Order: sequence, then C-alpha cells, then structure tokens
Amino acid sequence: MDESHSEIRVRYVETDQMGIAHHSSYLAWLEIARTDFLRMRGMPYRTLEENGIRMPVLEVRLRYRAPARYDDSLTVAARLERSTPVRFSFAYTVSRTEDGKVLCEGSTEHAATDLNGRARRIPREICSVIGGSRAES
Repeated sequence: MDESHSEIRVRYVETDQMGIAHHSSYLAWLEIARTDFLRMRGMPYRTLEENGIRMPVLEVRLRYRAPARYDDSLTVAARLERSTPVRFSFAYTVSRTEDGKVLCEGSTEHAATDLNGRARRIPREICSVIGGSRAES
C-alpha cells in the first residue's frame, strides 16, 4: 500500500522542560504527514477544499512507545488504511530517522463534509486519486 514519508525535526517549542516532545505535538506531525500523503497522490488538501470537501477529524488514537527529544529528526509515515465515499482512515508510524526506532503509532478517522460541515459523498474521480479500498460514489 502506498505511503508517504514526511521528515520533521523536533523544535524546542514542541518539548517540555525535560526536552521531551509534548504528546500534543504528535497531532501536528500526523497532520503534516496526512497532507503530504494527499499531495503525493496529486490531491493537495487545498484542492479538496476547492472542490467543496473537508475532512474533519472524528477520532485520533496514539500509542507512545518511546520519547522524541528536542532536535531529533523524525520520519512520519502515513498511509490510507480505509476509505469509503464518506469516510477515511489513516495509519501513521513516527520513527527516529537516525536509528529507525518506532516512537509512536497512531490512526485518525475522518468524515467527508461540505464546506458547511454537512456530510457529503466524495466524487468518484477524487476517490480514485486518493486510493483506498473503495473508490466509487
């Protein structure tokens, strides 16, 4: 299955007094990886919005395995785990680039909505670009 890889360096502002990345920082890193995944597939998030589609987050799951520290170089892998014309699920792995150690695994669930927040179906041509288990409307 296709996956994108985003390179991130832990910034000082993302850490606590001990120099360990704060748990909330991971959410921003997953968003970077998710938007990079879409861009890699030829469907930047901006294009989705121009087509009247938003993908709000319904659920986030994270499992922290080891701490990321200030100035660590991280690789965040993102892949589309499941899709229907109205829902998407992404899976992520955050690893330290230097040694490949997995620091965190996670997932996000998204609904497709129009620009007013009402549920909507994603057009077949957009589903086929993004990929997933079901690319039909």
